[in-house]
Amino acid sequence: MKKAIVACLLIGLAGTGVLAAAPQVVEEIVAVVNDDIITLSQYKQQFEIQSQQLKAANLPKEEYDKQYKIMKTELLNAMITELLILQQAKEKNLNVSEELKNNIAAIKKDNNFSSDDDLRRAIQQQGISYEQWLKQYEETLLKQLVMVTEVYRSIALDESEVVQYYKQHPQEFTVPAEFKLSAIYVDSASRTPEALEALKAEITGKIKGGTAFADVAAALSDPPFKDAKGDMGTFKKGELEKTLEEAVDKLKAGEVSPWVGTKTGWYLLKLENRKDAYLRTFDEARSEVQEKLTGGKRQKKSEEYVAALKEHSFIKILKPNPLDY
Repeated sequence: MKKAIVACLLIGLAGTGVLAAAPQVVEEIVAVVNDDIITLSQYKQQFEIQSQQLKAANLPKEEYDKQYKIMKTELLNAMITELLILQQAKEKNLNVSEELKNNIAAIKKDNNFSSDDDLRRAIQQQGISYEQWLKQYEETLLKQLVMVTEVYRSIALDESEVVQYYKQHPQEFTVPAEFKLSAIYVDSASRTPEALEALKAEITGKIKGGTAFADVAAALSDPPFKDAKGDMGTFKKGELEKTLEEAVDKLKAGEVSPWVGTKTGWYLLKLENRKDAYLRTFDEARSEVQEKLTGGKRQKKSEEYVAALKEHSFIKILKPNPLDY
């Protein structure tokens, strides 16, 4: 399935789907939320979806374990929250049918689907029925509309707030120093100490004798800088290994460093060009400041809105840890 389809599919699956039509079967109830329920099968379905998305992120094991624990702990609360928001959409008679229709048309166009059947087949190939995907996508749009109409529209920024934040957080709007480097590298693992020192001395001698740095790199450097004739590329402050960056900080444009030792070998660095760090102007940073402040206010207002919904709702959790039963 093409990218646009996958993105929309994930958006749809991010919702709880707790209002979707289901066969009338008797099963365990995890939570009661006003006039609706969250069943064990619904919880397991969302847990599986979240687990698959977490696996697809290819996180390091430590970070994966951390995120998995958070997901398992917070999932039921998230499902309750989303159900409360969907109930608000129903109560306020919100309708997103036109937006849904337009979005589906855009998906078909972006993926060169000539008919609804093409889209239906593409969705079904992902292991979900078209009807289920459509329902979940609609619920996602409804939740978004509730938050826009009930929360986001009330948020306003004062110009003084924007200016004050910019002045108080200059580090966030400072473009780091940037430097273009050339390098000669010799691998220490593949040589005896004597051979290593002899090669370093030869390279140093040629550089001091006036041979072009690029020519010496092409002749005597180990990969990857041999084929690149010493071209190491451009780096921002903080991107280089600490020992290399410390050596570069002492150089002026055109200067060559002493030999710098690392775990794998030795580097001779030449600073080709340096751009100093600078603070972006307020006009350059304005939109970023506004986005940051708006995001913070949205988060706070959203939490307050959800807290109020919960306070005025009947919520009874029958299975706090559904998978432990």
